[in-house]
Amino acid sequence: MSPIQIFLVEDDPDWIKAMTVFLNGQEDMLVAGAAQTPEQAAAMARVLSFDVVLMDIQLTPGQLDGIYTAADILEIRPQAKVIMLTSMDDEQTITQAFTAGAVQYIEKARFKELPGAIRGALLHAGPMEALLKEFSRLKREEQLRGLTHAEREVFELMEKGYTHAQIEHKLFKSESTLKNQINKILKKLGVKSGKEAVEKVRRKGIIKDR
Repeated sequence: MSPIQIFLVEDDPDWIKAMTVFLNGQEDMLVAGAAQTPEQAAAMARVLSFDVVLMDIQLTPGQLDGIYTAADILEIRPQAKVIMLTSMDDEQTITQAFTAGAVQYIEKARFKELPGAIRGALLHAGPMEALLKEFSRLKREEQLRGLTHAEREVFELMEKGYTHAQIEHKLFKSESTLKNQINKILKKLGVKSGKEAVEKVRRKGIIKDR
């Protein structure tokens, strides 16, 4: 049986070394690679083979950029399981971690629980994935609830990649009407472009500061 392949994303090189030794000591696990920055993590995710990501929630002091990085990685490798590692335990941070798609959240001081959590993420993923799917649906509805029925029709076509001309034709709208509705959608979602609107909703409200 192939070992569980683990991708470590952590800014502390000493922690990477310690966790590599600890996890490689498990008979069924192998650390396949490690990254120390969000950019490096996203680049490696495109070429590395892995099953589970152990993600430090703070890759930069004072920032929760591990949340954005988790969202990035799951767009590249949607089948991967993300376990967030942190020294923080506040409710808002936990909620953001699960919003990003994490299946588990463990404080670093409890690192001895990691092997069990990693196995559980892969072997007993069904119930958690069902909860995350429903959570994702609710977060989507939360963002779109301010749109009128007509605006939502337009947004859903934008989401599918339709051009403005195609939307006008499909929904029998004039150019000025469509432009007005799109501007209202962008304002309600707090973004500057259709691309950002689609990205924000797809990421359940998590979007990098620009």
